[in-house]
Formats: sequence, C-alpha cells, structure tokens
Amino acid sequence: MKEEEIRNADTHKQYLEMVCADALNFFNSPASVEVVSCPACTSARFHREFTKFGFTYVTCDECRTLYVNPRPKVGPLKYFYVRSPSSRFWVEKFFAPVAEARRLKIFRPRAAYVAESLPSLAEGTVGDIGAGYGLFLEELRQFWPRGRLIAIEPSPEMAKICRDKQLEVAESTIEDLNAHDGTFTLLTAFELLEHLHKPQSMVSKAYSLLAPGGYFLITTLSGDGFDIQIMWDKSRSIFPPHHLNFLNPDSLALLCQNAGFAVKSIETPGALDWQIVEGAMARRDIQLDRFWSHVNRTSSADCKADLQTWISKHRLSSHMRILVQKPVN
Repeated sequence: MKEEEIRNADTHKQYLEMVCADALNFFNSPASVEVVSCPACTSARFHREFTKFGFTYVTCDECRTLYVNPRPKVGPLKYFYVRSPSSRFWVEKFFAPVAEARRLKIFRPRAAYVAESLPSLAEGTVGDIGAGYGLFLEELRQFWPRGRLIAIEPSPEMAKICRDKQLEVAESTIEDLNAHDGTFTLLTAFELLEHLHKPQSMVSKAYSLLAPGGYFLITTLSGDGFDIQIMWDKSRSIFPPHHLNFLNPDSLALLCQNAGFAVKSIETPGALDWQIVEGAMARRDIQLDRFWSHVNRTSSADCKADLQTWISKHRLSSHMRILVQKPVN
C-alpha cells in the first residue's frame, strides 16, 4: 500500500488548512473547552508538549498518553462535527474520491482479518461503531453472509448511505444506543477513539452492549508510532479538534482492562510510517537529523521495507489494533 493511494496529498493539505481555520472559529471562547484527566488512565498528572491549531497537547505522566487538554466540551464538539466546513470537506472531497481505493487497501483486508481471526462469530451480531460509508460491513458480508450486520452511525447522511447498501442501521451514537445490551457478539471501532471527548464512555458502553464472551476490535493512532514520534507537532496526523487522543499500546490495553475486558492481542500492523516520514521530507514539511536524512537519501527500497517491517513488528507503528473480549462470567 502507498500513502497516495488512500489520500491525495494536495487535498489532505487543503483539509488541514480548513481544520485549522475551523478550530479557531468554533472554539474561540474559553467556555467551549474544559480541563480533563487522562483519557486512558484518568491521572491528573501531565506535562505540556506543544500547541497546534490553538489547542495544547500534553503527555500523561503515568501512562504516556498524548492528548489535548483543555479540550472541547461535548456539546461544542458535536456542533463542530455537524457544522464545520472541514467536516463536510472530509466527507465530500477527501474521503469520497478515495473510498474505493480504501475499500481495496484497508477495509477488505480488515474484514478478512476479522473473518480469519473470529470464525466462530460468522452467524453472530456485529456492530460497526461509526460505520460511515458502510465499507467494512459490506466487505464483511462477503465473508459472513449469514451474520446480522448493524451500522451504528449517528450521521443522518451516512446512515442513509448504509441503508441504501441494504445494511441494518442504528442511527445513534454508541453512548445513546438503547435496547441492545448484551446482544452483540462483535463490536468494531475503526479510527474513532482518537476523536472522542471521553474514550472511557465508549469503551464502557461497548462492554455493556456485548454478550458474555463477545469481542471488541479497535484500531486507532498510537502516540508511540514512528512517524508521530519523528515528526511530533509537524505530523499531519495531529490535527485538533479532530484528533484529541493518542494512546499507546500500554495505555490502550489499560483503558480496555479498566472497563472489564481481557486483552487477546495488541499489535501495530501499520505499513505507512516510513512513507509518511519520507513524504514529509520531500514536501519540506520537516527537516530531520543526519541519520534519518542519510537513510532517506541512500537506502534501497528493500532497506526501507525492512525498516517498516521492524517498526510494525515491535509495536512502533502509529497504526494500532487491539482485540479484547468480555469475560464469559
């Protein structure tokens, strides 16, 4: 997979410029933000890292989670997602043109991973939280045609798209989803955790929605990831108020365990960390130290591929995946 296959560089740049403008316009009042504890371990001890788009990122002194603090309150954040020009641009201009490429490169392999890892759930009830265009459930339906697949999607526009694809839809946030406790055998949340005001609420609600023995699969960004650590505040993955939380393998496991889950596996199977850094150097977004500049300038394609394999193997990719299970008893 290549970065340009799943996001156009010029469109991405335009999107981030719009996010910056929206952040200043929508959150220009102190009343719209609040100080919070760590979204992973709830510790109140942290130290400041940097400011971006008017928001301050801090690192938890206990679990090393990188997060926005103070952060937008729930009401203003929801309004931002509904009304901001950058949110509409993401749906219409950023995601839509690469949707089919993402289906092939991201969602189809993701569905194959689920089908291969959890074959006993093939006829169970699956809920995809924040289902968006419904691409994951469409692909999973090819593997599990007898399963009950439910798109959990609060956006009326996205919910309609899912219905048009003959998917069952629960038009709600997961926190407001009623009458489903104990019914799901699998819940999924892809690239959602980093957006949430309070990730603990989503994880705890998922626990209550799952049947005993049910599984919860989460993918999110890791603050320990190679490209994020290398580029830090210059990283294009760090753009508030969209991306508020950057957990790491340890703090993500802790978050899930505190909700009652047992961790079955945690990995960083990302394939783009080095490409992202290399692309940033080519655009002159960043200037790296002598060693990484040397790697970029002189290393072969095989060397860079081996580097990416090493990054992923040792849980140092910024793309993080965890599979947890609700105990049977």
